[in-house]
Amino acid sequence: MVIHQTIRNSTVYIFPVISAIILAGSYSGEKVNNLAWVALIPFLLVLCGKGLLKSLFLSGIFGILYMHGLFYWILDIPSYTILHHLLLLFVFSSLYAAFGFIFALTALRTSYRFALFAAPWIWVTIEYIRSNLFFLALPYGLVGHTQYLNQGLIQLSSICGAYWVSFIVVLANAALTEQIINYRMGIYNAVFKKKLNPVQNLVSITALALIVPAILYGHWTRSQSITGNPIKTALIQGNIEQAKKWDSNYSDMIMQTYTNLTKKASHEGPSLIVWPETATPGSIENNPDLVPRLKKLARKTNSHLLFGTAQGMKFMEGKEPKYKYKNSALLLSPTNKISGIQQYNKIKLFPFGEYLPLRGRFPWHLIGVDSASEYIPGREYKLLQLPSSKFAVTICWENLFPSLCRKFVKQGAEFIVNITNEARFGKSQAPYQLMAANIFRAVENRVYIARCANTGISCIIDPFGKIIDRVKDSSGQDLFVPGILNGTIIPVKSKTLYTEYGDFFAWLCIFLTCLFVFLPLTKYKRRTMDDFFPSSHKG
Repeated sequence: MVIHQTIRNSTVYIFPVISAIILAGSYSGEKVNNLAWVALIPFLLVLCGKGLLKSLFLSGIFGILYMHGLFYWILDIPSYTILHHLLLLFVFSSLYAAFGFIFALTALRTSYRFALFAAPWIWVTIEYIRSNLFFLALPYGLVGHTQYLNQGLIQLSSICGAYWVSFIVVLANAALTEQIINYRMGIYNAVFKKKLNPVQNLVSITALALIVPAILYGHWTRSQSITGNPIKTALIQGNIEQAKKWDSNYSDMIMQTYTNLTKKASHEGPSLIVWPETATPGSIENNPDLVPRLKKLARKTNSHLLFGTAQGMKFMEGKEPKYKYKNSALLLSPTNKISGIQQYNKIKLFPFGEYLPLRGRFPWHLIGVDSASEYIPGREYKLLQLPSSKFAVTICWENLFPSLCRKFVKQGAEFIVNITNEARFGKSQAPYQLMAANIFRAVENRVYIARCANTGISCIIDPFGKIIDRVKDSSGQDLFVPGILNGTIIPVKSKTLYTEYGDFFAWLCIFLTCLFVFLPLTKYKRRTMDDFFPSSHKG
């Protein structure tokens, strides 16, 4: 009897593991992304029957496995250790532990049905906190991002941002959980044989009331046409190995690779040619012949040339000069109509890679972090000017941050170019997950986005989130292949509701979550998992 009870008691730990594996796996491509609609059901089912501490613990298990499944590939980055990974997982998993705790607290003070209704509001709150957690902010791998190919659903991002899609997916999971509970409790037939009881189907009714209009709105929105003067654009994917990018022995090879691809792309007559992040070998200050060479290439191809580079800035520390760098994008004109070199400096630097947070105020050496690259953040949301339009450049992971992109669009950007280098991540899911975030930035602001990556994925995304085309080889491979993409971008003067007002929906979720936490304790007979799954054990 004791052994049987122990086995039953231990099965509760399987539920969050199953949910974490399915949810993390749903980011792996179009064949599995719909798994997100059911991934959280085991997790929510087990939370319905657990107390505060058990829910906290089970949700922590879910958070660790889910977050590891999202960015396991980060372990391939040099100097990033298992210790660093465990600490990062602890920080982010604690947020999902908080989700379980608030869910259980809401169930304790009201009912598990109301807790299921509260689940999507709490979930979005957790995602928003994770996305804005000071220097650990990670707006990456949101549940809504799994639906980046669901073009009907994601259109409401232009109103509420990607958080709205996360809300809908979690709400659908909660509604299905509610129906499973109804079935197990013997009241499922009430939906068909008796008058519908709103209390017993609160979450399901809410889901239908929100999901159906969202899909209808999405289809109506996509029927709208995009008008404007098109700009022929070429994206150059050089496919330079990470180990060679900063090796001076390969400088000539790198420049020749990009030059040859650029000349080939120019046959289609593009107005704008784009190279990836830090495409030029080394800093342009250390190579005085580099800019004249690139200006000559721009004139020869009769195209504006946008490229990523590092720029060194000399500072004096004591009596010794010390160089710090800016991660920059430079735009060269083929004529003198636009004078000078236009430049944007990366604003959102990557912590521990491009700078060391709290340098001198936190003992990072205790966890084996002694230094980081000395980059200086840009301060200006600067737009770059073509003869007929203005556009913004985001560098590397900056397109993960919706607030940064909407600031550019509010200032007049008519499209966005994202230049990046993801060679260090290898052939993992990272480039696809990062591309998914770009799709939401396009929809949120209703602008075209051109994504130019060193090793892929380089693509053009329209304002409705459709991937028009991407760089790929003859076998369809889009990672670690050299190539060019000649396409068309239409500058759009667009300011959506999300562009104007930002994350108001996320703040509504935060407000309601606070109400759930401070709800007064009510008297009622609390249902547990034992009520609708008699074989389970109360925890």
